[in-house]
Amino acid sequence: MVRSKPLQIGVTGGIGSGKSMVCQLFACLDIPVYQADSRAKWLSNYHVEVRRQIVELLGPQAYNDQGLYDTTYVASQVFQNETLLKQLNAIIHPAVMRDTNEWVERNATSPYVVKEAAIMNAAGQGNSLDYVVVVDAPVELRVQRILQRDRRTEQEIRAIITRQVSDESRRGIADFVITNDESSRLIPQVLDLHQIFLGKRKVV
Repeated sequence: MVRSKPLQIGVTGGIGSGKSMVCQLFACLDIPVYQADSRAKWLSNYHVEVRRQIVELLGPQAYNDQGLYDTTYVASQVFQNETLLKQLNAIIHPAVMRDTNEWVERNATSPYVVKEAAIMNAAGQGNSLDYVVVVDAPVELRVQRILQRDRRTEQEIRAIITRQVSDESRRGIADFVITNDESSRLIPQVLDLHQIFLGKRKVV
């Protein structure tokens, strides 16, 4: 039977794990990559209906003087208010889902596509994913990477990691795990998965 849609692969991992680097490697193999978090920001800024609903929920302060989504203000409003956070997610998540489906249709001739997101369910659990790849790295290494990359203090970084899904929970939804530490070679792991997703090698 011929698939009407390409195989859909989710890639996730905690901050500093290197999931974006893994997705860049898939892109180098001419595999389309959808960056859910970046698209969510784009939709919050430029999708008229999404903007309208956000302003209705959080007020005009949700956008700064340049008319752009004010993530700092929004975070200050929703992260201590679970009800408000759920309402915001109920605006953004369906918009991202529709955007994703349209993107998959535009890439229907690709053998498979990759969706990158910080938050992800197991394949088939409220999504259209066929497999989930978790990028894993030790916490201390992740902290050092972010210190070099971002203008954040170590305390801020560790607070973010604490708020995120635990590594154990993330590994629990994984069909495949890519280890991105100082001793494991990253490219061969991606190439190995590439062969599996192309159907050229069976899963052991």
